[in-house]
Amino acid sequence: MASTLEFVNYVVEQIKLDVPITYKKMFGEYLIYANAKPTVMVCDNTAFIKILDCIKPYLENAEKGFPYTGAKEHYIIDVDNSELMTNVVRELEKNVPVPQKKKKKNII
Repeated sequence: MASTLEFVNYVVEQIKLDVPITYKKMFGEYLIYANAKPTVMVCDNTAFIKILDCIKPYLENAEKGFPYTGAKEHYIIDVDNSELMTNVVRELEKNVPVPQKKKKKNII
C-alpha cells in the first residue's frame, strides 16, 4: 500500500524548522528532506527514521520496523509529536550530509 500525499503533508507540517522542508515521491513512497538532506522516509503511511547515533537519545525506546522488504531496520517515529519530530529532524539536518549525485558511467 502506497503512502498518501495527505499523510506526507501532515508529517511535513509537524516539522517546525527554519530550513526548507521538501519531499520527493520515490517508488510510490516518499522521502522528506530538510535543507536538501534526507531525513524521514514515509512508507505505508508510517514515518521511518534511519538509526543513527545523533538521534539515539530521542528515539532509543521507539518502536522499530522495516520500511520495505530488504531494508535495514529503522526507528518508527510518532508523527503526532511535533516537538519530537522537530528535534529529530533538526539533529539529522545538522549531521546528515547532502547526498552527492552519482556520475554516470560511459558505456561503450
